[in-house]
This record gives sequence, structure tokens and C-alpha cells, in this order.
Amino acid sequence: MAKLLFVMTGTAYWTLKDGTRHATGYWAEEFAAPYKALTEAGHQVVVATPNGVVPTVDMMSLRPEMAGSAQIALDLEAIIRSAEVMRRPIQLADARLEDYDAVYFPGGHGPMEDLCVDADAGRLLTEALAGGRPLAIVCHAPAAMLATRIQGVSPFAGYRVTAFTNEEENAVGLGPKARWLLEDELVDLGVEFTKGEMWKPYTVVDRNLFTGQNPASAAVLAERLLKVL
Repeated sequence: MAKLLFVMTGTAYWTLKDGTRHATGYWAEEFAAPYKALTEAGHQVVVATPNGVVPTVDMMSLRPEMAGSAQIALDLEAIIRSAEVMRRPIQLADARLEDYDAVYFPGGHGPMEDLCVDADAGRLLTEALAGGRPLAIVCHAPAAMLATRIQGVSPFAGYRVTAFTNEEENAVGLGPKARWLLEDELVDLGVEFTKGEMWKPYTVVDRNLFTGQNPASAAVLAERLLKVL
């Protein structure tokens, strides 16, 4: 049995270009699908957030039209409700990489607010990448890679990476409102950014780094993780 660290956003909003707060958090499917797959396979999950706050689900992700159907939305909600680990997260500052076999960062717009500037998230990412442990990051969570920069240089430079694309951000109407776009910032970071079709599952593996483009990619990412655990 492996022990996995899920590093999750602790915020319930994302500050837009005009200063308004867009209600968000983590995206339900990006937590629930991997959590279910990994725990059903017998693995243990520990959740960590900045300051140990209980993660907030983005309510948009539980709407039937966003989840795929009313039944899928109910199933996601049931998984989240049953996940005791979500009610007692550890503080990200206390997370020690040597205690875990793999690390996973679910997305939602929340990481665009907090994990992108979180020194502890940056430390864990840098250590996981260097240490060779499987490191999986999906959708908006690659924003946390921005916190790995030291004097403008990131250890992720040169890695093949995917994440939520500019096209997808524009399609949900938030592209023009954002202070910055994830795809643009990752390209500036020096990664080799690659992408698939909008909303379709698309994952990339480069050495021990596993990335997924969007919510639909989370379950595929979990399958790929299961194979290496």
C-alpha cells in the first residue's frame, strides 16, 4: 500500500483583473476521481492545504451540466462527503516528502490564487521532482510550479507539461478577466507546453512528472499513477 499526499488549494476565491473575487476552490472531479481510484486500490491519502484549512469545493463543479449529468454530480458529492481526510487536512508547511510515496495536486481555479505563490508548495514540488517520486498535477494546479522559481529559474524548465489552456480559459469566459493565464506563465517558466483537444482527456508524462490538461484528465492521470505505485 502506498501513501499519497494530495496538495490542495485552501482558498474559496480567485482575484480577477478588476479586483473582484470569483468564487472557486478545488474542482470536484479532480479530487474525487483520483481519490476513489487510489483508495479503492488500497492506497492511503493525506490531504494538505496552506495553514491546514478545510478545502472548499467549487460549487460550479457540482452542477449537473459541468459534471456531465445529475447522477455524476451526486456521485462526486458522495465521494467528497465520505472522504474523512478532507475534514482534517494537515498544514502544508508540516508536510514532509519522505513520508509519502507520491504527490498529487488537484486543480480548480484556487491554485491560481494561493498555491502559485506558496513557498511550501514550491518546496514540495522541487523536492518531489528531484527525488524521483511520482508527481501528478492537473488542470490549474500547475500554477503551483510558479512558486518553484528561485531568482527567476524553475527546476521544471525543460519538462514537457500540460495544463488548462488559454482556449479553455477563454471558453469559460474567464480568459479576458484573468490577471494572467496559466499557459502563458508556464511557457515563460520554460516548460515545453503541450496540449490536446479542449475538454478531452490529455495527459503527459516526462520522467517522474505526470500532468493533465483539464478535469477530464484527472481520472486518466490516476490510472497512470496506479500503474507506477
